[in-house]
Amino acid sequence: MTSYHRAHFVDDPRRQIVWKAVANHLAPNVPTESEVLELGAGYCHWINHVRAARRVAVDLWTELPKHVGPGVEPLVLDIADGLTPLADASFDVVLASNLLEHFPPDTAANVAGTAARLLRPGGRIILIQPNFRYAWRSYFDDYTHRSIFTDVSLPALLRAAGFDILNVQPRFVPYSMQGTSFPVTAWLVKAYLMSPFKPAAGQMLVIAQKGQKEMPAHVR
Repeated sequence: MTSYHRAHFVDDPRRQIVWKAVANHLAPNVPTESEVLELGAGYCHWINHVRAARRVAVDLWTELPKHVGPGVEPLVLDIADGLTPLADASFDVVLASNLLEHFPPDTAANVAGTAARLLRPGGRIILIQPNFRYAWRSYFDDYTHRSIFTDVSLPALLRAAGFDILNVQPRFVPYSMQGTSFPVTAWLVKAYLMSPFKPAAGQMLVIAQKGQKEMPAHVR
């Protein structure tokens, strides 16, 4: 895993600016009193900028604890194993970016099921994911990509795991900053996120909600 970060996913200081803006942009979907889990947190750029009562970062990468911000709990676990140390219905929001494409299709489906298990009824999953429809030229430049997702197939996967789809943005942010030198400033990223025009966008945003528990018959 460390070799992957050195070879392909090298840290870039511009990501701090981008993810702070993304976290602020998506903050209406993450109540400040909520308990939040990020799957595949990596350098923790997203979870470190989230405002919430509890924040937990999970990744297989053994260097994860070096990157968590103040108050963020690191858990070095293999997501594909089901995250059994974490209790059912223990989070209000699950975050993941650039994660599911790294698993074979069956495993990706299991990860979606794990997210559903960990969420409380009405909890939300927020995914930022390469959209093959727009990122096909570079999609397999990452040698660890195992599955293809689009703005149609990813919502379908979530529905199969018991989620209701709330929001799909096929073009949300650029596919990658690898090999680019464009300037990144807070105001520019904020303007990009708010704009309906998304040049070079190859990643999608999907927000879904875990269904509420059915009320007992005697209180309907």
